[in-house]
Amino acid sequence: MSERLWLVVPAAGRGRRMGAERPKQYLELAGRPLMVHTLARLHAAFPGARLVLCLDSADSDFDSAWVPFADWRRVDGGTQRADSVANALAAIGAEARQDDLVLVHDVARPCVSVADLHRLHACLVDEPVGGLLAAPVADTMKRDDGTGRVAATESRSGLWHALTPQGFRYGLLRRALAAACERDMAVTDEASAIEALGLSPRLVCGRRDNLKITHPEDLALAERILAAQWGEAPTAGEPTAKETP
Repeated sequence: MSERLWLVVPAAGRGRRMGAERPKQYLELAGRPLMVHTLARLHAAFPGARLVLCLDSADSDFDSAWVPFADWRRVDGGTQRADSVANALAAIGAEARQDDLVLVHDVARPCVSVADLHRLHACLVDEPVGGLLAAPVADTMKRDDGTGRVAATESRSGLWHALTPQGFRYGLLRRALAAACERDMAVTDEASAIEALGLSPRLVCGRRDNLKITHPEDLALAERILAAQWGEAPTAGEPTAKETP
């Protein structure tokens, strides 16, 4: 399998659920824009990777000085996450090989650990289908009845929270997203598009503090997570408090 690695970071969303004046990727987290932390984590794990950053075409908040990668490019994002990722894959079509590994990571997940990033990559080097970071469900799961009341308690056995990054070979991921688009299928993550082809992505157990910032209170929680992570003894390649923006 090819060792060439691409990182795709969809960052064209408006983050309406945050109720902020700016998209959430530009909100301040531990003194810096959220996006800066996310890109720093990815770079700490994969400094030689090629980055594709998907931004809104009218984005005026972005500063290219925030990007630590030597090889990177900006592409226009789409209306939905899947559209942004498809645009990124199309933009690198002339350079990417069919078996190049592509890791897609939410810009709103700045707390992903370098150790988890390395673990995922190691698991996918010889994995033909691809896979994703995920965490087993620990809470009791309830299904509502549509009126705000409990209809049933669902078994959590075998259930996982899908995290990111999610990694697949370039050719397979591009084919899966194109097929989903043709079928007008809702794609909330890359794995669901791969699953629609009849394939089973590999689940790679990741840390539960790989938080996706979605609601206003998540910023304070993410700041506490980052502070705790910076206080840990770093593993190989893990940034320390001084090394992380």
